[in-house]
Amino acid sequence: MKQICKASGTEFEITDEDLAFYQKVSPKIGGKIYEISPPTLCPEEREKRRWAYRNERKFYVRTSDFSGKQIVSLYAPDSPFKVYEDDVYWTDKWNPLEYGRDFDFSKSFFANFADLQRAVPRSALNQDIDNENSRYNSFCSHSKDCYLSAGFARCEDMHYSGWSLDITSAVDSLLCTDCELMYECMDCSNCYNLRFGQDSQNCSDSAFILDCIGCHHCLGCVNLRNKSYHVFNKPVSEEEFARIVEQLNSHDHLHAFEKQFEEFKISQVVRSSLQVNCEHSTGNHLKECHNCHNCYDSVGDAQDCKNCSVFGFQVRDMQDCLLATTNCELLYEVFAILELYQCAFIHYCNRSQNLYYCDNLASCKDCFGCIGLRHAQYCILNKQYSKEEYEELVPKIIEQMKQTPLNPPLTGGQNACEWGEFFPVELSPFAYNETVAQEYFPLTKEEVLAKGWKWRDEKVEIPQVSKVIPANRLPDSIDDIPDDILNWAIECEESGKPFKIQKAELEFYRKMRLSIPHYHPDIRHAHRMAKRNPRRLWERNCDNCQKPMETTYAPERTEKVFCEKCYQKVVY
Repeated sequence: MKQICKASGTEFEITDEDLAFYQKVSPKIGGKIYEISPPTLCPEEREKRRWAYRNERKFYVRTSDFSGKQIVSLYAPDSPFKVYEDDVYWTDKWNPLEYGRDFDFSKSFFANFADLQRAVPRSALNQDIDNENSRYNSFCSHSKDCYLSAGFARCEDMHYSGWSLDITSAVDSLLCTDCELMYECMDCSNCYNLRFGQDSQNCSDSAFILDCIGCHHCLGCVNLRNKSYHVFNKPVSEEEFARIVEQLNSHDHLHAFEKQFEEFKISQVVRSSLQVNCEHSTGNHLKECHNCHNCYDSVGDAQDCKNCSVFGFQVRDMQDCLLATTNCELLYEVFAILELYQCAFIHYCNRSQNLYYCDNLASCKDCFGCIGLRHAQYCILNKQYSKEEYEELVPKIIEQMKQTPLNPPLTGGQNACEWGEFFPVELSPFAYNETVAQEYFPLTKEEVLAKGWKWRDEKVEIPQVSKVIPANRLPDSIDDIPDDILNWAIECEESGKPFKIQKAELEFYRKMRLSIPHYHPDIRHAHRMAKRNPRRLWERNCDNCQKPMETTYAPERTEKVFCEKCYQKVVY
């Protein structure tokens, strides 16, 4: 059936398979199924709403509400939420059940939940405690000597990067796995000593490459397979290659080469979708997926998923999920989870089952509207109940949610009720422009405030340094950069925001023979994100055989987009 999105006014479809899925993932309480209502927002608006709960890269110094010590946190000092340092939060030094309360039927469910939100402490950085010398990072585990990075595991010496696994020595990289010595790379795997690489595998000692596999000693190359000593897809001698590489040690030469590479990329074909060992799947950056549709950035081994991003490792039967990894099944509208079964409307939970409308739970079962619990069962708003009491009360809450319109209402006709909707953006602990939503779905301050959402004006603070230097006055070569740069602030060429170079970062640039960056880390991150295609599909024809296809390249874009069959003929 066709639906009109209550937020954007666009039309979207809900299929019979979708309806069957909603029933399958619906809670079964006391032998009765309480069916989840079909969504009232299109997939894009649903994704925007979930990302609005994820702050990864805005860090603040504030006071711990547990110890009174100064800590680094994702929550601003004036945030109304209680915040504990991570090495306290994940211990038994406090008990989330102490914040339990009765459900107040004179209020909506989301009003009850909002009251609980402001009472239960939150983790400062959502770090696993098994990290070493990695204070200024978020959502990380089993890592060492990392700085200002987010969403990673088993990494070492990584800076200004994110969403990566098993990385050693990387700066300004994104969505990479099993790599070492990486600079300004995205969507790469099993690579070594790579600079400005994108969508490449098993490559080494190269720079400015796109969609290359098994290549080494290549510069400015696109769509190559198992090649070496190539520049702009043409073979060169080892001596000529070494000469060009030496020139790239200069910032000016590096910038000029980058412009040449951008022009060269436009002349090359691109494939409609990057998929590896996939069947009956649509989306982009998919690996080992079966029957996955409108899905993006799969780590691998996913089946029967729809509208999911950054997911994989034995996941099954999921819709509208973000950052769902490792042994997940029967999930709907969940975000940042692992090892979950039969759950819906969940944020940052793991190793649990039968959870609905919960936030930050671990190893729990049969909980509704809870925050911060561990090893709990039959809880509602963090209050403990017996099995019989739980099965009597939850249906009453669901029935009220079905009768309660969202407040504030969604636009566009009859309003949605609470039941069947993810947490409203108004309940997010963060301002919209602090979150990943602003990266994928950018809005102006006026647009955000008009929706009734929060916005935080950024305060630019000058670091305590010996001097401030404009980026364009930096020495051209890394050989001419003094150790004293660690005591300087650099003014970003684009934003004017000052930033500092860290000691480990400087050592990385010297080792990689890289000039000092001229842009603030936030601007560099924005430039990287702009190079990735949007997580959205368009219908267009293959520019070679004219076969209809779905692709993340919009019809008005000028790239030559080939279907997989035509692309393979060109590359091989």
